[in-house]
Amino acid sequence: MKSPALFLSLTVGLTPATAAPPEGYFELKPGVTLESGDSWQDDGRHFRLFGVQACLRGTVYTDRSGAHRDCGEASLAVFAAYIADTHPVCAQVAQSAGTIFVSCYATIGTDRLDLANLMISSGFAFASLDGRGLPHHAPYAVVEQGAREKKVGLWQFDDVQHPALLLGQRAAGGGTAP
Repeated sequence: MKSPALFLSLTVGLTPATAAPPEGYFELKPGVTLESGDSWQDDGRHFRLFGVQACLRGTVYTDRSGAHRDCGEASLAVFAAYIADTHPVCAQVAQSAGTIFVSCYATIGTDRLDLANLMISSGFAFASLDGRGLPHHAPYAVVEQGAREKKVGLWQFDDVQHPALLLGQRAAGGGTAP
């Protein structure tokens, strides 16, 4: 299997949509069971986008009207829309504890774009971090910073928290994250 960093660097760029998907890719179809804005189940297998962390379901942000909204549901809705609208194809890049980590690309017009990059740049997902607090895929952290600075997607709301902070609080036994 190719290393995730090498594989992702090859799939992040734009590729003409007329080229056939490389061998080993599979379609991410709208009928899968979405678990979050970065993971799904299909045919008894658990998949997750490599290098991505969606908002956690049950965490909230305050929208412009003052209403509390579920951040995880917002990530999930955008992920579902990208799946329905862009017909992604994915390939396995790693596997751990029953989870198959994949890199996917979506077709928009004649371009193929990295689905994880789309989720992060639109402000509805984040760069996932390892146990040391470093990004699993550094280019995604750069894209996330750009989305944050431009206040796109969930970043437009002042009380959105990076899910890594909440997950870190959970792991340390503190905080009230679900």
